[in-house]
Amino acid sequence: MFSIETLLKSNEGKTLEFKRDLSSPKGILKTIVAFSNTAGGTLIIGIEDKEKNIRGIEDPFLAEEKLASLINAHIAPQILPEIQILPWRGLYLLMVEIFPSAAKPHYLKQEGLGQGAYIRVGSTNRLADAVMQSELKRVGIVDSFDKQALPDLSADDLDFKAISEAFSSIKKIKLSDLESLDFLTIYQSKKVPTTGGLILFGKDRLKHFPDAWIQVGRFEGITKTKIFDTQEITSYPVLAIDEVMNFVKKHAMHGIEIINSKSLSKNTHTWSLPLAAIREAVINAVVHSDYAQQGAPIRLSIFDDRVEIENPGLLLFGLTIDELKKGVSKLRNRVIGQVFYRLGLIERWGSGIGRIIDISKESGLPAPLFEEIGTHFRVTIGTQAITPPILNSTDQSILQLLKKPKYTKGLSTKEISDAIGKSTRTIRNRIISLSEKGFIVEIGSSINDPQRKYLLK
Repeated sequence: MFSIETLLKSNEGKTLEFKRDLSSPKGILKTIVAFSNTAGGTLIIGIEDKEKNIRGIEDPFLAEEKLASLINAHIAPQILPEIQILPWRGLYLLMVEIFPSAAKPHYLKQEGLGQGAYIRVGSTNRLADAVMQSELKRVGIVDSFDKQALPDLSADDLDFKAISEAFSSIKKIKLSDLESLDFLTIYQSKKVPTTGGLILFGKDRLKHFPDAWIQVGRFEGITKTKIFDTQEITSYPVLAIDEVMNFVKKHAMHGIEIINSKSLSKNTHTWSLPLAAIREAVINAVVHSDYAQQGAPIRLSIFDDRVEIENPGLLLFGLTIDELKKGVSKLRNRVIGQVFYRLGLIERWGSGIGRIIDISKESGLPAPLFEEIGTHFRVTIGTQAITPPILNSTDQSILQLLKKPKYTKGLSTKEISDAIGKSTRTIRNRIISLSEKGFIVEIGSSINDPQRKYLLK
């Protein structure tokens, strides 16, 4: 049970709304539909929504009955919220608890499904268009957009060579593997590509999904008034991640020191941007983007004080930002997510957001900001330190290892991984973090040198 004191301290948002009374029932019904279609929510009747003045309601039992009748008569499919009468200093309020529904999409009967289905975006109710309604239906039947068949295409529309190269370090791909990877599915006895298969490895992928690419840009200052550099990255998503990060590195302020000695004759690089956190956010954007939306690609914007990563698609219905921060994960694109997992681009389901938060904290940066803006999701990562960096146990183990005299020429990621007993991906992330914090330097003939090693700064 929520206390009135707690509710009054909260602002209206994705899962909370105040209403003065039942005099305008349509607005209340729209909110109930939106809550049911999205992440659920709490509606309090008897409080002015702007000033939060508690007015109470007359005859709460009659109001409770009236509201239940309105919900039953005007909303389809049927919704069964929990309605409670709350006493407050001689007054009464109605608290309506609406739960996320598996019978999506709900809508106002009088307006019909096309004009009566709503979703919750921030503190507002938005009409769900046809694409959004399809997304609601998929969530209700536990399906995903990227598993859908593309009946007008064939297996020849997939780039088998690119698939084989992507998986070359894991296994030798056979044609029969395309079904187990969900790149192909059976449609009326014919093998056809799935949406996910085409987005990942379609020969002509942008013809069918013209927004399935990544736009990156470096802006001068802290606004988008003047752009300094931009690039359109249209490679297959599993390759695009590194291309995005190369752009970030190109524009990251970093120190380069030329080492000339008999033992070392290469350059060292130290970075001032939280590269590991940015990489996690980019991967998260690719995996969770709503590719059914049209009009905008994934975007990464670098400013003097922050980096913004934005992808089409709200949080999957039933999920809130608070739950996201706690590690709750719901995968929108099962095919894409599974491929990224198998290729080692993501380590555990739902762990990416937590790593972004942890890396920012350990680097002494502001807490990252997660927002739903319009029909997009944005992650903002600050780049100006506000506290000294923090070293965890793995960081300390790496530094202790590199202190040993026999490793004065540095160690590779795999060598550090083998010595410490951690996965190469974990070590890679920690090395990037330590480099960003200024504790170690990267040695290599160039930024992309595959033989690069790391040593104490």
